[in-house]
Amino acid sequence: MEAIEKKISHGLFILLLILSFGSIKAQTEDDEMDMKSENHIENMQDHEKLINDANEAKTIFMNSNAEVKTLFNSSAGYVIFPNVGKGAYIVGGAAGNGVVFENGDIVGLAKLKQIDIGLQLGGQAFRQVIFFETQEQLNEFKKGNFELSGNVSAVVVEEGKAKSIDFTNGLAVATMPKAGAMIEIAVGGQKFEYEALP
Repeated sequence: MEAIEKKISHGLFILLLILSFGSIKAQTEDDEMDMKSENHIENMQDHEKLINDANEAKTIFMNSNAEVKTLFNSSAGYVIFPNVGKGAYIVGGAAGNGVVFENGDIVGLAKLKQIDIGLQLGGQAFRQVIFFETQEQLNEFKKGNFELSGNVSAVVVEEGKAKSIDFTNGLAVATMPKAGAMIEIAVGGQKFEYEALP
């Protein structure tokens, strides 16, 4: 009789352990789902802010230069980086997030990275837009791992100063300081990643 009672007790103990483990696992999975959901909301908020910043940058570019305004209306597409940070000491670089437009509609997001080796002091924050003259150029960018060649130069757009912006190999690049004066920016070597929006 005692042997049977011990077996029942032992069986109940194992059953309780299994149920407890299942409950803990379910709680962990719920917590993970909550965290993923929170991260998704944060990402959505980040995307919304980036898109708002890009639209604001577009308006600023268009109001500052008539030629840029024409490019926004005539290009197959463009990518706007509303806030590129550049600078460091000795080894410099630039980085920023952007929004990709095709025929005026938002189709994806982009990341800009650039590493420069050389003496650099201070830093700059600027806006940047890359115009794609043809659909083929835009499609190349959307493949990802896109890089600006060394012969591509950027035109610095300043309010009230008319500057000509021309396509080079199907691309035109314009930059604008976010604060204060800005020296010419070397954009050759900038690398980009692309992520399509659903």
